[in-house]
Amino acid sequence: MGSRWGNHRLVRGADHEAGLAAGGSASGAAVTAPLSAQVATQQGQVGRLLSKPMTGVGGFFAMSADTVWAMFRPPFAWREFFKQGWFVARVSILPTLLLSIPFTVMVVFITNILLVEIGAADISGSGAALGAVTQIGPMVTVLVIAGAAATAMCADLGARTIREELDAMRVMGIDPIEALVVPRVLAATLVALLLSPLVTCVGLTGGFVFSVFLQHVTPGAFVGGLTLLVGLPEVVISLVKAALFGFAASLIACYKGTSVGGGPAGVGNAVNETVVFSFVALFVINVIVTAVGVKATT
Repeated sequence: MGSRWGNHRLVRGADHEAGLAAGGSASGAAVTAPLSAQVATQQGQVGRLLSKPMTGVGGFFAMSADTVWAMFRPPFAWREFFKQGWFVARVSILPTLLLSIPFTVMVVFITNILLVEIGAADISGSGAALGAVTQIGPMVTVLVIAGAAATAMCADLGARTIREELDAMRVMGIDPIEALVVPRVLAATLVALLLSPLVTCVGLTGGFVFSVFLQHVTPGAFVGGLTLLVGLPEVVISLVKAALFGFAASLIACYKGTSVGGGPAGVGNAVNETVVFSFVALFVINVIVTAVGVKATT
């Protein structure tokens, strides 16, 4: 009888321990399951947040590679190239020329204040030439191209995209990259390359007039100081900057225009994004090219 009662107590104790173990594992699983679900949800949110910009960056570089490849593949859309080149020059030349004068005058004015204090106002032409050739010329040119011509390119291609004209061209066997993107990119690059020296000359002329007639700098000393700090390497770097700026701004505009979605509102957003992304890209390229140019010429 006693052994039977002892066995019964042992069985009940084992059942109780098994129940506690099962309850603990169930509660642990219940705690672990919500935590894993929260982690999975957070990972999904992060993935969704990163997927759009990463997709955009990948699409931009893919379109850029296709554009560069299509530049060396016939046929070339000469009519579209000349049409876009004239359009970019027409909307950019007057604003760039007018904008270059106050930019250069500002640099000359600030530089001359210091030079007059130390009795070296006659070398003010060196500061004007260095600022106008290396920075003001290419930067002013492409800021206007990015703000005027690139936005117009984006709006034009965006309107064609939402009207499904690009899809119709693909159905007819016409590559939109060859027919529309390549001429616009090359036209903007060429116009930026040609406008930069003109903007530099106009800016230096404005700086000369301001220095000579308002700050009483000797004309011959100003002209003689132009080549003191600026030579052929600086001019080449300036032209390379202008070409890269125009190339990057036009590529961004064409990508935003060809990948637009959401109807007319999407076109407006793409135009705004074109301006912002172009300015950011221009300043990044300027820092890199300036650093490489200084390292190469010293």
